[in-house]
Amino acid sequence: MFVTISLLLAAACLLPAVGKLTGNPKMRKSAAHFGIPWSRYRLIGIAELAAAAGVLIGLWWHPLGVAAAAGMALLLLGAMITHRRAADRGKEMAPALLALAIAIAYLAIALTS
Repeated sequence: MFVTISLLLAAACLLPAVGKLTGNPKMRKSAAHFGIPWSRYRLIGIAELAAAAGVLIGLWWHPLGVAAAAGMALLLLGAMITHRRAADRGKEMAPALLALAIAIAYLAIALTS
């Protein structure tokens, strides 16, 4: 179960990171929608990439995985706040909410096993 949730969380971190780091037009549009300068928005991609790496390394060294998942959860809480400030509804918030749920599930499993 832990391996599965780790891989899910790594994917939930990695997919948006790649979009941000490669300059995907959809990500550029999101940055503009939120009023975040593109250079700063790309930094979020670096944090997501680091979280993905940390979660994968956490398969062997749990403290790093827990720290990465906690950091990602905080980043995703910030994303939820940003979506609310932009007056986004459920459809726009769904990916961040799903990733947050996966991060919380990871933390629950990692901290209880």
